[in-house]
Amino acid sequence: MTLMPVLSRPVVADTSHPASGGRTKLAIGVINNMPDAALRTTERQFRELLTAASGEAFDVGLRFFSLPDVPRGEAGRVHVREHHTDIAALWDDGVDGLIVTGTEPRALDLADEPYWRSFTGLVEWAQDNTASTIWSCLAAHAAVHYLDGIDRRPLGEKLSGIFACTRVADHPITAGTTPRWQVPHSRHNELPEVALIEAGYRMLSHSDDAGADLFIRDMPSRGGSLFVFLQGHPEYDGGALLREYRRDIGRFLAGECERYPAMPRNYFDDEVAAVLSELRQNAMEQQGIDLIANFPAAADKSLDFPWRAPAIRIYANWLAWLATQKSTRRRRSATGDAPTR
Repeated sequence: MTLMPVLSRPVVADTSHPASGGRTKLAIGVINNMPDAALRTTERQFRELLTAASGEAFDVGLRFFSLPDVPRGEAGRVHVREHHTDIAALWDDGVDGLIVTGTEPRALDLADEPYWRSFTGLVEWAQDNTASTIWSCLAAHAAVHYLDGIDRRPLGEKLSGIFACTRVADHPITAGTTPRWQVPHSRHNELPEVALIEAGYRMLSHSDDAGADLFIRDMPSRGGSLFVFLQGHPEYDGGALLREYRRDIGRFLAGECERYPAMPRNYFDDEVAAVLSELRQNAMEQQGIDLIANFPAAADKSLDFPWRAPAIRIYANWLAWLATQKSTRRRRSATGDAPTR
């Protein structure tokens, strides 16, 4: 099976973990469970982020997969068929590291989602067969629920925007980061931070407004994989929240949801925010899908991208962690003391 190469001419990231004897090859699997409309964008975002994070130290190959039970329309099924590797190949070939995305929830209880059985099987496999797995947003909620029975908590309204996060513990994953950075969050639920800590999860970054941001858990009783959980979306490009907000407004105007979406916080400049506030007022007075034409076409021109550098730093550190674990496994194998996975 061929690996999909990460884009050439990567942006150099100082990983502080130079690879001896050339760039370290790493195989990364991305389980892309996002809805059909976001499949391509999500894959582009992760490809670009891993390109920047790989720097001069790592030669990263990507393979895209998806859980077979995630509901898809025809366009999504075509994309998966043409651009994803059958997930059965993951069990046979393995990867050094895994990234698992979330999807839009359909059920109040995650265990009632149509893909739940496949997802829990993936959690079990990842514990034994990866050096580390990143669980993103809803995937983080689902993994924590399966592992420790911690239920996500619904928020009063969608949490959307750019939020300041503070590093609250030292770990190789956050090595070299500044004490504070910004991260996009976009979700309707949260994992209670107190419950996570009581269950043995280690908080690495926290936001006063968004709660638990980045946290980890070692799985020593199994294969020893490091599980990394992200409630935010450091992989987002600068316009991701804008596209989501426009989509959510369209759903309200079409009568698909009852509540007008809250504007992403700390995201738009004052001029764009004023136009969007006027659009909201008009929509509340006279709902109709035609009003979406009043969404400011140039809203993305003023958007900043302040989370890019810390995102590259964190993912570069993750790649370095994978490389270190891969080297350790090789040494153990050479001395006849190979790990079980």
